[in-house]
Amino acid sequence: MKRPTSHDVARKAGVSRTTVSLVLNGSDLLNVTDETRKRVHEAARALNYRPNRAALGLVKGRSETLGIVVTHPTLLAVDGFVTALIQALVTRSREQGYRVILDYVSGQGERTYTNLVSEGSVDGLLVINPLSGDSELCNIIETGFPVVLIGQMGSPNEHSVRTDIESGVRAVVRHLSNLGHQRIAHVAFAPPEFIAGKARLSAYTRAIAELNLQQDHELVTHAAFSAASAREATHRLLNAMSKPPSAIFAGNDTIAVGVLRALTERGLRVPQDIALAGFDDLPIASMLSPSLTTVRHDPSQHAALAADMLVRQIHRKAIAERRIQITPELVIRESCGHDNDAGAV
Repeated sequence: MKRPTSHDVARKAGVSRTTVSLVLNGSDLLNVTDETRKRVHEAARALNYRPNRAALGLVKGRSETLGIVVTHPTLLAVDGFVTALIQALVTRSREQGYRVILDYVSGQGERTYTNLVSEGSVDGLLVINPLSGDSELCNIIETGFPVVLIGQMGSPNEHSVRTDIESGVRAVVRHLSNLGHQRIAHVAFAPPEFIAGKARLSAYTRAIAELNLQQDHELVTHAAFSAASAREATHRLLNAMSKPPSAIFAGNDTIAVGVLRALTERGLRVPQDIALAGFDDLPIASMLSPSLTTVRHDPSQHAALAADMLVRQIHRKAIAERRIQITPELVIRESCGHDNDAGAV
């Protein structure tokens, strides 16, 4: 079956092809009556005609596409929160009338951001877990190109949506302390250069100090995003200790899965021998045995706030709050020895 063209729509609506193009592409350059616009839209619907997106971009001066950039390719494969966040970003972007391009930064000097911007492929960027000291991204932000970080860099002109890591981590450590744990280890979910991982480690260190718990550099180790790397990191942590911790705070729930596997392999029971807590509240957290105490922050909420903020930037609309911080909540389950699976605190 022949695909309908703008000529077909023009004939059916009784207008010129130029009028069809400008009406359907949303141009405000054409002075036509509401009745004419209505005829054009009705004719397009009757013929199931959709305007070419490249032509739409020429008329509007925009690509109607957003770029989602993840700062490490491994996150796409193993981080459950990131995949849920991307899905929610795609959904929200479509609701706003935008398609998305997904890309990632795989090495220094790759110029992922610059290429997307200079090619005109996207109208704005959503950057997940920005890297510390990323000069390329900072430079793009300084040009005024629409960018929203899901996370933070500390750039004075950034727009960002992030979780209040400090309060979330403090709630976990305080809960463990209230249960009598004095020696609490931390398995960070990422190498030190990752801002999100560093933020959780710093919050852990401050909480330990505030609560006068045991501070020991041997209580901290770094995984590399995956459950498998967490398993190895946990074995490495415990092998190096003369005195094991009584509890472990995992940098996220994916890491907690690897920690749990390592503890099981060593014949250690959770929570009887070592308590365990995570961060993110992925769907798997409540399905583990024992179910996982963790910190909940909703990827859909992050996505909605970030996408809406970016669209407002693109359309040069006022933004009431450039840096939005989401308050997480502690979800207490079995892995710390206190089962309160029915709710959060």
